[in-house]
Amino acid sequence: MTARPRVLSIVLAGGEGKRLMPLTVDRAKPAVPFGGTYRLIDFVLSNLVNSDMRKVCVLTQYKSHSLDRHISLTWRLSTILGNYITPVPAQQRLGPRWYQGSADAIFQSMNLIRDEDPDYVVVFGADNIYRMDVSQMLERHIESGLDCTVAGIRVPRSEASAFGIIDAARDGKINSFLEKPADPPGLPDSPEESYASMGNYIFTASALVKALTDDAAADTRHDMGGNIIPGFVEAGQAQVYDFRDNQVPDATTRDRDYWRDVGTIDAFHDAHMDLVSVEPNFNLYNDAWPIWTYQVQRPGAKFVLRGTAEDSIVSAGCIISGGDVDRSVLSPNVRVDKWAKVERSVLMENVEIGRNVVLRNAILDKNAVVDRGVEIGVDHDADRARGLTVSPGGITVVPKGAHITRD
Repeated sequence: MTARPRVLSIVLAGGEGKRLMPLTVDRAKPAVPFGGTYRLIDFVLSNLVNSDMRKVCVLTQYKSHSLDRHISLTWRLSTILGNYITPVPAQQRLGPRWYQGSADAIFQSMNLIRDEDPDYVVVFGADNIYRMDVSQMLERHIESGLDCTVAGIRVPRSEASAFGIIDAARDGKINSFLEKPADPPGLPDSPEESYASMGNYIFTASALVKALTDDAAADTRHDMGGNIIPGFVEAGQAQVYDFRDNQVPDATTRDRDYWRDVGTIDAFHDAHMDLVSVEPNFNLYNDAWPIWTYQVQRPGAKFVLRGTAEDSIVSAGCIISGGDVDRSVLSPNVRVDKWAKVERSVLMENVEIGRNVVLRNAILDKNAVVDRGVEIGVDHDADRARGLTVSPGGITVVPKGAHITRD
């Protein structure tokens, strides 16, 4: 019987998430709640666990308490089988300095690689929405004999300037790695599409250790995408893995190639709207490839006094008491009072909506309270006058714990 390769997964979860402010004022970006009951990090961890990659280190740094707590309480695997998911905070092992970049984060945590002694290292980001069988990407990496494999997703060439772009030959060998190019290269088999980097990589372990060591001694930004990957490309040791080739059990035709970077308020809101249609763009109900998390212990959602919810996700513990909810996502323990109207909005845990409130295209962080008669998302100038954030796409954000009263 052929021995299975030894694999260590490293999830980069130290990001500040400035473009998601104010949702990241008090938490790291991967800890931001999503989809009612999940955190952003649950998607990458579910993909790894479902792919039978169950030795996972999550590197944290920025305001990591809620993220560390979520991982510790939720992601407890069978230690008797040698499985673990562990948060690893910045430890300043190499001196009194924090991580200087994503590559430096791994270099400063090199003890994790030495201790596990893997054949291959999987390095994934922590804050995108998608399903992926990572074992299929690993198989492609091993078959290639190359030292580096980069996951790429096809995007329209007209939109590709917003991404890090992979210029690859027909056989998948990467010719160059371009950061937001003005004139993105098309694909050999589809000239009007380009490969955007998903920020997910697999390395042969010995080659990664050498690359990180060399980078640490050089004057660079110490960034995985900006420095480490181009080094492998220059050496002729990098290939692209086409995300379209990945086959996840019971994927629908609509969500088979789904991948969203939710790094902005508008993208975050759009991804929630992808969940709530009758045939969602991303299907949370795929039992063959579940997204795992801790489900809060609350009674079932309750609708009284003709309260309604249409094309919406309503989590446990919610009470819709005579209000109307449309195309929205409600996290656990939300209250919507009489004659309130909630439209195309995302309400996080313990939000309270008073009588006659109107919410439209809004995101309310946890523990926010909106008093009766207040309108949010209706008049953006009035929202700004209250000190609320309004995104370029017109999404109003109420920060964590805010109490919005009538003027």
